[in-house]
Amino acid sequence: MHTVIVAAAVLIEGNRVLLTQRKAGAHLAGSWEFPGGKVEPGEDPKAALARELAEEVGIVVRIGEIVDVTFHRYDDANKAVLLLFYEAERTTDSPAPHAVDVADLRWATADELQPADFPPADVAILAKVRHRLSCLV
Repeated sequence: MHTVIVAAAVLIEGNRVLLTQRKAGAHLAGSWEFPGGKVEPGEDPKAALARELAEEVGIVVRIGEIVDVTFHRYDDANKAVLLLFYEAERTTDSPAPHAVDVADLRWATADELQPADFPPADVAILAKVRHRLSCLV
């Protein structure tokens, strides 16, 4: 079983967090997730996350601290994922996010973070993100 390292962003603006939807044909197509992607061999995870956010949703970000780390085995895809969740913040000169290389995107409130909408690897962080959002209200 192959392990993939993925960096994902917890990008909060106002009292909402940015989510992206997996494209048709991808593993877990249609699921909502925290934006990000694979870390290439030898690539710094923070640099990978900044690159992925530019490629997928067209934004420029500063990557902050680690929020959480999770590991999940997808036996159906014969792979495992080590997910590194980072705080992220758009720079002042960043354009608004738009779906470039994702099926869709949306800003979600704490109440909209429903485990059934997410890949299993993302579910563990939902409580932390809900808590962060509730502290902003």
